Amino acid sequence: MIRMSKTNSNADRFRKQAIAADLEEPVAEARNLAQKLGLEPYPVKYWIIDYDEMNELIAYGGFQSRYPHWRWGMQYDRQQKQGQYTGGKAFEIVNNDNPAHAFLQESNTLADQKAVITHVEAHSDFFAKNEWFGLFTGGQSDEAQVNAAAMLERHARAIDEYMSDPEIDRAEVEKWIDHCLSLEDNIDQHRVFERRLDVDGPAEEIDGDLAEKLDELGLSEEIKGEVFDEEWLEKLEAENGQVTFPEEPQKDLLSFVREHGKQYDAESGRAVEMEPWQRDVLDMMRAEAYYFAAQKMTKIMNEGWAAYWESAMMTDEAFAGDDEFVNYADHMAKVLASGGLNPYSLGMELWEYVENTTNRREVLERLLRVEGISWRNLTDVVDFDDVLETLEPPVSIATIEAGTLEELEAAPEEWIDHDALSAAHDGEVDVDRYPWKVLTYEGLARRHYSLVKRQHRGFLSRVNQNELERIGRYLFDDARYASVEEALEDVEFTAGWDRMYDVRESHNDVTFLDEFLTEEFITENNYFTYEHSKATGQFHVASDAAEDVKKKLLLQFTNFGKPTIAVYDGNYNNANELLLGHQYNGVMLDLGKAKETLKRIFELWGRPVNLLTIVKDVNEHDVEVAKRRNREPEPEERGKLIRYDGEEVTVETVPWNEVEHLSAEDVDYDTKPDEWLA
Repeated sequence: MIRMSKTNSNADRFRKQAIAADLEEPVAEARNLAQKLGLEPYPVKYWIIDYDEMNELIAYGGFQSRYPHWRWGMQYDRQQKQGQYTGGKAFEIVNNDNPAHAFLQESNTLADQKAVITHVEAHSDFFAKNEWFGLFTGGQSDEAQVNAAAMLERHARAIDEYMSDPEIDRAEVEKWIDHCLSLEDNIDQHRVFERRLDVDGPAEEIDGDLAEKLDELGLSEEIKGEVFDEEWLEKLEAENGQVTFPEEPQKDLLSFVREHGKQYDAESGRAVEMEPWQRDVLDMMRAEAYYFAAQKMTKIMNEGWAAYWESAMMTDEAFAGDDEFVNYADHMAKVLASGGLNPYSLGMELWEYVENTTNRREVLERLLRVEGISWRNLTDVVDFDDVLETLEPPVSIATIEAGTLEELEAAPEEWIDHDALSAAHDGEVDVDRYPWKVLTYEGLARRHYSLVKRQHRGFLSRVNQNELERIGRYLFDDARYASVEEALEDVEFTAGWDRMYDVRESHNDVTFLDEFLTEEFITENNYFTYEHSKATGQFHVASDAAEDVKKKLLLQFTNFGKPTIAVYDGNYNNANELLLGHQYNGVMLDLGKAKETLKRIFELWGRPVNLLTIVKDVNEHDVEVAKRRNREPEPEERGKLIRYDGEEVTVETVPWNEVEHLSAEDVDYDTKPDEWLA
């Protein structure tokens, strides 16, 4: 379905109508091809928009309606400047919704539009099938899975009403949103999202013995109100001492301050209950943080997935016409060659690696079952060039034209869509333009088998002896072959794609990189790490060792690349102060940003806020010695407590035993539970 955005003139409307008409067939056929390839995308509604509308949507995170706030204007200005001064071009934007909404810029060429449409179909498949996106909806059925546009529009209306309320200062609402946004990445993205959290007050009656015990502890009424529930009472009856909560560190800071936080009243100099609108805004900001979490957690996978299938459709299946191919090649080159850590390039390379390693193992398992062949002698007795020649798709599948349809009759049954082939014989299917229509998923996998593609032809022979031994030692003797030719006849040509679909369902970027960023991949793609030298003041290559490269990349994607902070005590020092802990994995906090963030959290807690962390100290003497010896100084790790009481920030060194629990024994990547992995 193609729609047009609202326009200001008849000319705009007629121009967009013309574009929409030209794209009706590409939209329909891209969906048909995507489904033939095994994708299962949400329905997609396409919108034709102009340059300014595209920038607005990008600023709004892909949605047409968001709450009023200065951040959107800032992002819009940045996007416009990127287009004007750096030549950056926004080809598309698509949101995770059911149905999904995708926006096509009217100034794109037809080749660009086709590329965007195929890219969008793959994104929508990823949204629909990846389990991490299901955490936001609690695993509901596909029919009821996502209605993010409606949720965000409700939030926009509610916040606008609060800002328009004469009893509420508009500036205070915007400032409150700022405070909430300072914690938008401090959620527990590995848990199913629960929309609202009840805030229970203290029990009305306390038995006499317990009341006396409370008096002895000297707890304020404020503290009693915060922590007084049945579970807490039972614990208090069993032991004397300071009341602490939560029992386990809690990563969802937005939830914790929503349940237990207050606002600071400057006139009285104390914490008071939040206004209903403040808790409501916290709820909304938390819901939006959880909605966008899955997209942040799967950026590499999702963009790589879309780039892979876009390329398969546009080039392998020639969805880009002969007169569009050069334009499309330029489009794809710009996307894959952009600077920095490029999620499109890295993601696509990793998906190709998943496909190739799976297909290689499938072929090797067949070869290792041939009589007289073992993992010890395979590379000596098997000619891999002959194997690849045998694996080439038959001419009848590789080249499908109106004049060659008869040759498909002899192809294996599972490769051919016989209804479509019959329609093609009758002239109802244009196979010269859409040859894929007469093939099934299995036929397409055979037609596009990865190991025989020009760029991958050396992949099969690159197997090392250790890999051959691992495969050979655990093979069952349930099938033996008399010859290599007989073994290759049993190869499952869908193995690579099938594995990709399995991985797509269960992984996030961290687990994806953890499993597939192997030494082989890192070496073949020439990855390395770099770091800033304290001795020279410059950046330099630090290591090309696979272990170091993998560790550094994983750290960039743990917790969205942000520090992992958890609540350790909501009654710190028995004074209802908040104690946070930085779960240290070898990377220091930016202490300047940490101090400013504590000031924001203070507004959501209403009382002093404390943060325990670990820093790396390097003294000037060590730096000078390191310079003379041409090496890096060895830093010393120390514990620090940062505190903000509403007036000033203080930093003090604390004994190591107070922060030792924060230091990971090894790098903590927040990986997905083992039982979820495919």
